[in-house]
Amino acid sequence: MKFAAINGTSIHYKLENSGLGKPLIVFSNSLATDFRIWQDCVDNLSADYSILRYDKRGHGLSGMGNPPYKISDHVNDLVALMDHLNLSGALVVGLSVGGLIAQGLYHARPDLARGLILCDTAAKIGSAEMWDERINIARQGGMGALVDANMQRWFSPAFHRDRKTDLNGFIAMFTRTPVEGYIGTGMAIRDADFRDKACKISVPTICVVGDQDGATPPDLVRDTAEMIPGASFELVKDAGHIPCAEQPAAIVKIIRGMMEAL
Repeated sequence: MKFAAINGTSIHYKLENSGLGKPLIVFSNSLATDFRIWQDCVDNLSADYSILRYDKRGHGLSGMGNPPYKISDHVNDLVALMDHLNLSGALVVGLSVGGLIAQGLYHARPDLARGLILCDTAAKIGSAEMWDERINIARQGGMGALVDANMQRWFSPAFHRDRKTDLNGFIAMFTRTPVEGYIGTGMAIRDADFRDKACKISVPTICVVGDQDGATPPDLVRDTAEMIPGASFELVKDAGHIPCAEQPAAIVKIIRGMMEAL
């Protein structure tokens, strides 16, 4: 395990194939997950690329920091982590709030990102009313009060039916997320809005979404793709909000195609 002191807290990360001259991929996770959600993708990609994964503050093995957060807190953590590790010029792959972080990283430090894959995310995700409702549920009932609805949004009916063991693992990941980390990051998502900046993204960008995503539906992700000059849109069949876990081969194909084109 590796940890770095970043912006007043401890950030847990894993850097693979550093210093071997291989092109870099940086992964940023969704709300109430840790960097293990990318494992099936990394198993395929690690032979050919340098890979950075990390747990954002309030999640996984990283420190809590001082919640609530702004999206800039998460962005600044990734910027500082990449600077700490002397990394730049990455393909940044962000899922959900990780996609907001990826957008923010590009706007803050375009030298760090030479391409973006924005998975199941948008320039703005949800309404203030929606996030306030979820935050209040978490405050009153903890993570367990949110888990069933989230699993329905995260995974397709086929995943629920055929991969119950995997589903139980994601339930454990979700419920073990610190409630303060969930609430703090929920507030960051609620207040984040990159719609006015989307037109300024000038690196190759692909917006990806599961066709059964109940959290960031395909039309929302397509709308973001249309805001970004030259961005393409990819629909992943038979997947919900976490296609890197449900259909990793499809995500790997998109990543490899982008890396070959950069």
